[in-house]
Amino acid sequence: MSSNKTQRRQKIRRKIRKKVIGSLVRPRLSVYRSNKEIYAQLIDDEMGHTLASASSRDAEIAGSNAKIDKAKSVGQQIANRALAKGFDKVVFDRGGYLYHGRVKALAEGAREGGLIF
Repeated sequence: MSSNKTQRRQKIRRKIRKKVIGSLVRPRLSVYRSNKEIYAQLIDDEMGHTLASASSRDAEIAGSNAKIDKAKSVGQQIANRALAKGFDKVVFDRGGYLYHGRVKALAEGAREGGLIF
């Protein structure tokens, strides 16, 4: 079952990546979700560089227990780091995950932090 689930997510992810392309002006906000943690990166696809990153493993966030609270904090943290580097508009890449739960909380946290997508 898990291999079918993974293959399904990868197929959806490829379809999303055909449409969503990040640039230096408007980087791609990529989300990766594991069972315990959540990670976010700002990526410039033209150059192939990661511009900023945040995760629930960072020291500022690691104290909280609720996964949704951690995801929202990661969204706010990536927004702060993006604004510090001069990015206010991004393209959201949900990575094949449903826009629900932790992925949605991360997106809402990033919007509250000042990012526009």
